[in-house]
Amino acid sequence: MNKLIRFLPLIVFIVLGVVLYRGLSLNPQDLPSALVGKPMPVFNLPALKNPERDLTEQALKGHISLVNVWGTWCPSCRYEHPYLVDLAKSDRFKLYGINWKDDRDLAKEWLVKLGDPYQFSIFDEFGKLAIDLGVYAAPETFVVDKHGIIRMRFAGPIDANVWREKFEPVIQQLEQEG
Repeated sequence: MNKLIRFLPLIVFIVLGVVLYRGLSLNPQDLPSALVGKPMPVFNLPALKNPERDLTEQALKGHISLVNVWGTWCPSCRYEHPYLVDLAKSDRFKLYGINWKDDRDLAKEWLVKLGDPYQFSIFDEFGKLAIDLGVYAAPETFVVDKHGIIRMRFAGPIDANVWREKFEPVIQQLEQEG
C-alpha cells in the first residue's frame, strides 16, 4: 500500500496530461450546435439602424442567408469585417447581422466607418436571440436555408480560407437543392 501511495502523484500527472492533451487537440470552431437542422429561433427584435422597425425570423426565409453575430467590442469581428463587406457583393445569399450586447450608436458608427455588409442588423441589446442560438462568443455565423432551417454554425472569424473550406461546400449544396 505504501508503494502505491508513492506512485499516486505520477498517476495523477499522467491522467491530467492525457486530459489536457485531448482538450488541446480539439478544434474550438467545431462547437456542437443543437440547432443545426432546426428552424431559426422565433424572435421579434428591433433593427439596429431603425429601432421602430421590428424584425422577425420570417425575413430570413425564401433565400440562403448568412447570419453573422458581431459587436464593436469584438477584435475578431473587426478582423473579419472587410471580408464580410466583400462577401455581401454576392447574389448567392443574403447577409444579415445580429449586433450582440452592444451600444447602438457605436454599432451604427462602426457600419458607417467600415462599411455595412448586412441587409439589416438586428439589435440584440440583451443577448436573448444570441442565447437562443447558443452563441458562445462573437463572431459566430450561421447558414440558414430558404426554409429558415439552420444548416451550419461556425464560431470564429471568416476569411478566404475558412470560406473556401467550410462555407462554400454548404452554399453549393443549398444551391443544388434549389
